Amino acid sequence: MIEMIQWIGEPVVSVLVLIGAILSVLSAFGIIRFPDVYLRSHAATKSATLGVLCVLSSAFLFFWIYDHYISARVLLGIVFVFITAPVAGHLNARAAYRTGVPLWKLEKDELKPALKEKGIDREKAKKEPLN
Repeated sequence: MIEMIQWIGEPVVSVLVLIGAILSVLSAFGIIRFPDVYLRSHAATKSATLGVLCVLSSAFLFFWIYDHYISARVLLGIVFVFITAPVAGHLNARAAYRTGVPLWKLEKDELKPALKEKGIDREKAKKEPLN
C-alpha cells in the first residue's frame, strides 16, 4: 500500500513543483512587463502567491509521503503566505491610489466619489510632496 502511495505521489509532487515554478516565472514576467503599479501588484500577489503555495504544498506532500513526517513549519508557511501576500498587495495598491499614482487606461474612476465623501482628494495628493 505504501509503495502505491509513493508511486502516485511522485508525479503529483512533480506536477505541483512544475506548476509553481511556471506561475512564479509568469508572475516575474508580469511584474516586469505590466505598465502601472496596480497591475504589477496584481501579478505579484495573485500568481506569485499561487506559485509559492504550489511549491510549498508539494514540499508538504513530499515530506508526508516519503518521510512519513507532517511538517507543521511548511503548513504554517502556507498559511502565512496565503494570508499576508494578498493583504500586502492590497495595501500597496491602496496607498498608491490614495497618493495619486496615475491609473493606466482608466475610463471611469468609480472609487473617486467615495473617497471625496471621506475627504480624500487624489488630485490634491498628486500635487503635494510626500513628507
